[in-house]
Amino acid sequence: MTAATITAADIRINARWLIPIEPYGVVLEHQAVIIQGTGIVAVVPEAQADREFRTRETINLHHHVLMPGLINMHGHAAMSLFRGMADDLPLMTWLNDHIWPAEGRFVSEQFIADGTQLAMAEMLRTGTTTFSDMYFFPEVVAQMAHDTGMRAQICFPLLDFPTVWGSGPDEYLSKGEALIKDWKSDTYIMPAIGPHAPYTVSDAPLSRAVALSEKTGARLQIHLHETEFEVTDATATQGKRPIERLAKLGALGTRTQCVHMTQVNDSDITLLANTGAHVVHCPESNLKLASGLCPASRLMNQGVNLTIGTDGAASNNDLDLFGETRTAAMLAKVVAKDAGALPAHKALQMATLNGAKALGREHELGSLVAGKLADIIAIDLSDPFIQPVYDPTSHLVYSNHGRAVTHSWINGVPQVQNGKLTRIDIPDLMLRVENWAERIRQQQAD
Repeated sequence: MTAATITAADIRINARWLIPIEPYGVVLEHQAVIIQGTGIVAVVPEAQADREFRTRETINLHHHVLMPGLINMHGHAAMSLFRGMADDLPLMTWLNDHIWPAEGRFVSEQFIADGTQLAMAEMLRTGTTTFSDMYFFPEVVAQMAHDTGMRAQICFPLLDFPTVWGSGPDEYLSKGEALIKDWKSDTYIMPAIGPHAPYTVSDAPLSRAVALSEKTGARLQIHLHETEFEVTDATATQGKRPIERLAKLGALGTRTQCVHMTQVNDSDITLLANTGAHVVHCPESNLKLASGLCPASRLMNQGVNLTIGTDGAASNNDLDLFGETRTAAMLAKVVAKDAGALPAHKALQMATLNGAKALGREHELGSLVAGKLADIIAIDLSDPFIQPVYDPTSHLVYSNHGRAVTHSWINGVPQVQNGKLTRIDIPDLMLRVENWAERIRQQQAD
């Protein structure tokens, strides 16, 4: 090969291992990822990269594994400021007696901005490059994520009753449609519709949400079949399971993301599979609130696209998606009574490519292949207490902690370098967080 055929590019990352996600089940060794602008132009052996590319910057990560950035498909980012505030309570007590009153007292645009930045810092530091948020003041969350350079699906809230963000469904839908219009073409922000749950959204606004989704192409995310009470109460009062009601209203489809799904029977799975709706598994929140167990293996075996989310830090209590993936893999084995029910490669696929599919962006995100956007993370596997490394995929799911992430790029822009965040001022953020904590402690003491 002559010098004339050498290609110039921006960044070359050399790594000991690389898990591309596509093709499935593959681990490559001594690979180089070549980044030009916002995208990946090549994933090739290091020797080939020596011959074919010259880059402005070369990063050598000889004890690391490279993989696509993680996609956290469900959360309430600003609730990080409520972390640990009302633990060890059942869901409805937690919501009615603690969370909703606290939200009424404290949630404001500044609360959302500070809580969202705290959540983004934690997610970036532990390997997440894209997150989905469903919370108040979504326009603030969108701007915060955009300014930080983090990808986010922003689901505006829709409920039957007034909140700090609006007076009711009419105002939520009006503001939400404006949010979709403002951010629809942005590469970082994916505006979406967030009807809270079947028990908080009646038929008329839910039908309007479906119409807005059809009109704009926006995704629709809803908490669904989260608890046994939700399903039994709906069956007793309405004569149908919540998912059947959604199907009747046209709310199940390829743009629908069903969060939790811990109470699932065969007919529910058939509905999900036939409509192409996606499921967001939040195992740690479901365990902590004693909500139930999502049958991950059964869903996947029937062709349902299963993704993963942390839920909010108030019910988890962290946003480390590697930890969530480990819990999902372990729990699936117990639920299915099968040690092979959710293998490590499948668990990583849930946290990457499956999330991209739910967002409708699998052509751009979710795997390390040429032509996709450069959303990449590097995890250091040199820790002596996880040695020896026979299979890096196994280590990432069963042994690793998210804070072993040392580097992160989104759109080719570094977000974490040598374990340090590049776009968030942590000392300044901590001052604001402590101010909120003091106010919340005072309220609890009163």
